[in-house]
Amino acid sequence: MATDMQRLVGMSEDDDEMGMGVKDEDDEDEDYEENGGEHGNALQVAEFDGGSVMGARADDNRFQQQYEFQEQVGTPGGGNRRSRPVEEKERTKLRERRRRAITARILAGLRRHGNYNLRVRADINDVIAALAREAGWVVLPDGTTFPSKSQGQTPAGGNAAVVTSSSSHVPSQHPPSVSLKGVASGIRSPPSSSSHVPSQHPPSVSLKGVASGIRSPLEYNASPMKGVYVPSPSPSPYDLSSSSRSQTSMLGDGEVQRDNPPVIGGSIDTINEKQIFDIPARLPERDFAGSPYVPVYVMLPLGVINIKCELVDPDGLLKQLRVLKSANVDGVMVDCWWGIVEAHTPQEYNWNGYKRLFQMVRELKLKLQVVMSFHECGGNVGDDVCIPLPHWVAEIGRSNPDIFFTDREGRRNPECLSWGIDKERVLRGRNAVEVYFDFMRNFRIEFDEYFEDGFISLIEVGLGPCGELRYPSCPVKHGWRYPGIGEFQCYDQYMLKSLRKAAEARGHTIWARGPDNVGTYNSQPHETGFFCDGGDYDGFYGRFFLNWYSQALVDHGNRVLSLAKLAFEGSCIAAKLSGIYWWYRTASHAAELTAGYYNPCNRDGYAAIVAMLKRNGVSLNIACVDLHTLNQRESFPEPYADPERLVWQLLNAGWDVGLPVVSENALPCLNRVGYNNVLDNTKPVNDPDGRHFSSFTYLRLSPLLLERQNFIEFERFVKRMHGEAVLDLQV
Repeated sequence: MATDMQRLVGMSEDDDEMGMGVKDEDDEDEDYEENGGEHGNALQVAEFDGGSVMGARADDNRFQQQYEFQEQVGTPGGGNRRSRPVEEKERTKLRERRRRAITARILAGLRRHGNYNLRVRADINDVIAALAREAGWVVLPDGTTFPSKSQGQTPAGGNAAVVTSSSSHVPSQHPPSVSLKGVASGIRSPPSSSSHVPSQHPPSVSLKGVASGIRSPLEYNASPMKGVYVPSPSPSPYDLSSSSRSQTSMLGDGEVQRDNPPVIGGSIDTINEKQIFDIPARLPERDFAGSPYVPVYVMLPLGVINIKCELVDPDGLLKQLRVLKSANVDGVMVDCWWGIVEAHTPQEYNWNGYKRLFQMVRELKLKLQVVMSFHECGGNVGDDVCIPLPHWVAEIGRSNPDIFFTDREGRRNPECLSWGIDKERVLRGRNAVEVYFDFMRNFRIEFDEYFEDGFISLIEVGLGPCGELRYPSCPVKHGWRYPGIGEFQCYDQYMLKSLRKAAEARGHTIWARGPDNVGTYNSQPHETGFFCDGGDYDGFYGRFFLNWYSQALVDHGNRVLSLAKLAFEGSCIAAKLSGIYWWYRTASHAAELTAGYYNPCNRDGYAAIVAMLKRNGVSLNIACVDLHTLNQRESFPEPYADPERLVWQLLNAGWDVGLPVVSENALPCLNRVGYNNVLDNTKPVNDPDGRHFSSFTYLRLSPLLLERQNFIEFERFVKRMHGEAVLDLQV
């Protein structure tokens, strides 16, 4: 029976070609007949209609009864199904192959384009469960499905453990980074009057839990709270019990498992080899009344200015800005895209759409933060528009692709320009740094009045992919998925030339190469000879290469920011570091190393970066301040991520040298759990020096944020950031 059931649920993406279509025809026909023909092989689809959820997973008893009935009575007329005409058998085989091919394409598409973390032998039930969880539903391991507490009633039978989905960017999820893309965008949360499937757990078992993942809205007044299964600890190649040092990571998209996860005022039970956290329904909140005032900005949509440099839907945007103004936000942030403003001809700038936008924002008496975006938009987690680099740059790239970052396999990444051409005059007589400076200087001249009256409060200078000071080590377009370690990006001719010079200066010309035992984008540290514990990353050549690789990153940041300081003299300037937190609790910090952050467990990889920022008088922007380690463990228990410790390391690195620190969230944040994480990081408890963030930017303005319940939570968050009292504080 177990074999029959395994055949019934379909095949995985890995078997797209082999297992789903090349199976022996006689065996395939026997499978079809033994499973009851078309009816036995039918995969039920969950329907979210009026709040009811039907057929999340077929009931084992029904299949057992159907199977036994077929064994006993055969087919009508007393004949055996195997005696069907040959033509009917052939039609059956064709239908089965077609069904399997469709299933394979669906699973492949969700993995590749939707960032869904489906298991290797996933079936349609796993797909339905993933979509339901993203829509805010609760799906138990036995298939019982019902709305989350914030959306409606729990099923009859009391409390139940919840398995929710959370991921990030390049995140992202992702994650990733990232964030999950909108494969389930059509599935909406059901009304509170919906009917529910009863819980299948025995009455004697009470399953309670902690707050759910980042993406699921949560009401603190709800009782009982949603929960999460936490895998029991098991031996792992990443057990660093002998080392107390914590680690952090990059892109805003998945957090790691702690050796001793925090349990707030509760207990831990073990049921079916799973740990279930029993936590009170109401988590205590800090009272921020009277705390320092921290300005709150909201990032505008990526496509607010189109490729023709025109303001998109000005009337709709004006209404949204007025709603934000009603919540007393301090201002908004917007990207000024190099690929829009200087799109067609070098040093010909079109600011028309931005002029209209800035005037609209100023009339509402809001402040403005502006990002000098020298990177491509599109292809990363969370990107909903496509804004390439300028056309004239793309033309140069077609004849000289080495202006772009290149991986070990020779794949080019046109997301941004390589650091290697910072001093190479390959851009129509200018080098990359001169191109960036001319753009920034022209912006400063064009909008001089906005700087003079203080309307523009901050300029964030883009320094790499996603505007962050890092290498594009985790490109989704090249197949990277969270929590892969990524790959080094130093194989264009200009970066290799720099590496050769460094190796010759050291006296070891054989070191003028990239490491060859580093795995691929989606490898894990222990699978490689370079990043594993005791690996080559800590050998003589490894230390040389990583020093050169990370120093090239710091030098690039220094060159661009020193000119930005000239262009925007007297203005506040910020630079953004990526939150690469996966594999942070391993010895090598592999994902950070490929991104250019030389931060293994025996070295502080951020000290040189913050020292460079300090020299240029630049504020430090930290992402992923909204992430919580326990939430990340729900979906990704293995990558030993720790966003909280990463944020703490970055905060201390910046504050130790007196840098102002600003921040933003990494994932969409709509619930009190995420907001409380931001608040706790923004205003650290019991800091003897009373330090706090200089500002916070919420990513990003969307219709979902402006929905009534979500906006009420956001308004409450703004009040607490401003140091105001709130009435519904959970103490």
